[in-house]
Amino acid sequence: MLETHEYDCPYCGEPVEAVLDLSAGDQDYIEDCPVCCRPIVFALQTDGEDWSVDVRSENE
Repeated sequence: MLETHEYDCPYCGEPVEAVLDLSAGDQDYIEDCPVCCRPIVFALQTDGEDWSVDVRSENE
């Protein structure tokens, strides 16, 4: 199951949309900001239905 999530880049502050794959369970991964290309750390917690995601800079 895919969900979209809007967030502000922790570096440049631009609004960005991410596509989250809830079928893979809890995940920690890094994606580059499509605006400033800096690495953003995603921490996804899910049980397949309810989910939460923490987005932070690589240095936090």
